Amino acid sequence: MYIPKIDFQLMIDSIPFLLTGLPYTIGISVVTFLMGNVLGILLTVLGMLPSKVIKGFVRFYISFLRGVPGLVLLFLLYFGLPYQLSALTAACICFSLTSSAFIAEIYRGSIAGVDAGQWDAAYALGLPFGKVMRKIILPQAFRISIPALGNVAMDLLKGTSLAAMITIPDIFQKAKIVGGRTFDYMTMYILVAVMYWLLCVAIGWGQSWLERHYINRYKGKSEVRT
Repeated sequence: MYIPKIDFQLMIDSIPFLLTGLPYTIGISVVTFLMGNVLGILLTVLGMLPSKVIKGFVRFYISFLRGVPGLVLLFLLYFGLPYQLSALTAACICFSLTSSAFIAEIYRGSIAGVDAGQWDAAYALGLPFGKVMRKIILPQAFRISIPALGNVAMDLLKGTSLAAMITIPDIFQKAKIVGGRTFDYMTMYILVAVMYWLLCVAIGWGQSWLERHYINRYKGKSEVRT
């Protein structure tokens, strides 16, 4: 019976090579998370407009991109278009679009969780819709959405490993290269799994810091009011 063994020396020796792919993994994750937030907020606002056509488009966009596997959309953008996108461009567009659909739903739920009295008070002061959203509603919705956004960021980070399928030299692609050269995929995949886990731990720390920051911020405001 074959029992796979982990080559710890190979792990140690391969770490510098895998780290050369870290800028791609982190860079794609950060760019697409930011773009996903911009698109997600835009979709949320559009979905609140009275136009049935716009609302229908937003519902279709969110439903379609939440239902299509990321790998299918990635291959469609990279292999299926009549003109060739670069691998990096295709990956950024793919992950920005898919994340925006999930983020839009997060913000929609978060905005619904803001007390209705906030809207009434803002409109009573004569503030326009745009200013109400920007100054009053969205900051509170963001605070509510932090845990869910943290999950999206982690899923997005892990999902960038799909970019290796179109030759993006991220940490997963680097692990595949070493695994193919040494015929020891078990060791390399365990190493890259640990690296993704550590990156997700870092995101979790950032999420916890933001939660504490907003708790202290709003606690301080409430103490001032009292």
